[in-house]
Amino acid sequence: MRRVGVRELSGWSGALAVALITVAQVASSARSELLFRDADSLIVAMFTRSVLSGQPLDWAMSSVLFLPESTAFAVLDTVLPFEVNGLLAVSAVLNLLALYGAFRLAAGRRREGSAPVAWSLGGLALFSVLAMTDVSGSRNALDLASLLLTTTYYAATVLAVVLSVGCVRRVLDRDRGGVGLLVALGVTAAVSTLSNPLYAAWATVPIALLLAVMIIRSPQRIRTAMVLVVLLTGTAIGFLGRIPLQAWIANTGAGYVQPGLWADSLDYYAALLTDRLSTSIGFVGCLIVVTLIVLAVIRMIRAADPGTTFVSGIAWVMPAVVVIGAIALGTHAARYLQPLAFAPVLALVAMPRAWPMPVRVRSLVAAVVVMLLAIGGVVSVPRLASVSAGSDPDLTCVTEWVNASGRTGAGQFWTVRLPKMHLDDPARLVQVDHELNGYAWLVNRTDFDVDEVSFLVEDAQSVAWSLPAPAAPEEVIDCGRYRILDLGDRTLSLGPPRS
Repeated sequence: MRRVGVRELSGWSGALAVALITVAQVASSARSELLFRDADSLIVAMFTRSVLSGQPLDWAMSSVLFLPESTAFAVLDTVLPFEVNGLLAVSAVLNLLALYGAFRLAAGRRREGSAPVAWSLGGLALFSVLAMTDVSGSRNALDLASLLLTTTYYAATVLAVVLSVGCVRRVLDRDRGGVGLLVALGVTAAVSTLSNPLYAAWATVPIALLLAVMIIRSPQRIRTAMVLVVLLTGTAIGFLGRIPLQAWIANTGAGYVQPGLWADSLDYYAALLTDRLSTSIGFVGCLIVVTLIVLAVIRMIRAADPGTTFVSGIAWVMPAVVVIGAIALGTHAARYLQPLAFAPVLALVAMPRAWPMPVRVRSLVAAVVVMLLAIGGVVSVPRLASVSAGSDPDLTCVTEWVNASGRTGAGQFWTVRLPKMHLDDPARLVQVDHELNGYAWLVNRTDFDVDEVSFLVEDAQSVAWSLPAPAAPEEVIDCGRYRILDLGDRTLSLGPPRS
């Protein structure tokens, strides 16, 4: 028992080191734009701080409510004395650490001749390699693994999907019992669907399809059918739970479903794949994914038990279903294809056999690996701290000017989100469109209670203003990549909010 405890603790220690190394590397690349400054990436931090401030809440969310992500961020914001970037960095590390835990669950219980801890750690390490091949600063690139490091791009849903796979595997590995695992599966499905309907597409549909096939061919028909019923019931409860929250859901996501555009969708994703293959590091990432999918198929064919069959099968079925579904529905968003990055890694934990070597040699190898990872993790801490604490003089220029002015201004979505997040009072910057109508998207609609603004903030991402009346600024404040158009004593009236 003591040896098992040491082994599990070593796995978690190694996972923490891998997480620190990975986040430090990604945060030091162009991908840091997505981690710390992207307008979409700040929604969880903005929402959480709005809740913690005690101000009136009337948020316009997307189809995703970010409930688990916001809860986790609120805890971090409460207990850690960090600025926003520091909290985002810690969140990224914890997301990867949680992924290790999900892989460990999916690897199954330790048995004679198995090494689930080693394979789970190896799975996390390979996923981290994929994340480090993501070097684009664009949210639209096919750089999928690194999206887990953000608080916005469905990190909780990714973790919930892998946890669901792990729960199913653990139930199938048993001859009887497993009520707690079935409850955990149902709760995970319900909460995840409530927060993000993508869970149904990423987890419920492919898992249900695979379980349906296994029911036909497996001697554990009743047990497998029970798992399927729990999964479907949890998902249905999650959808029902969204009904009372409709007032906060500004977009149900139905508008993203356009089957008639499937050909355009195919061209879009093909272009993204071509861009990724055009770089050597992107090619390596794609090669890793293809290799893992081939391994998953081979392991499914060779599987001797239902648990191994399920995990190795889902490692290739899930990406296939998601890609085909995304194209068939005419979608145009790389983030919807994230199962291409994390699902194939499950092939490594599907059949976690121990290598045939003496116990002492195996222990020595494990100790050396954990020690090297620990050194790498320790070295990465100051690097990550430096990146997350890096100064942004342009941003500081805007926030200091707005804080000192005591007035309310406006800016467009892609421009105003970052300064808004870092203001003493975020309501001092109202989110608008180029015609000065309130833009009710991922924002607290109480901001629109003001009737007028006396300055505008713009940058290279801002669309040219189309205002109802001439608005020549009294002064233009140059803040590097930002410009503040100060109207002085004059004001501009806001138009009606739209989403």
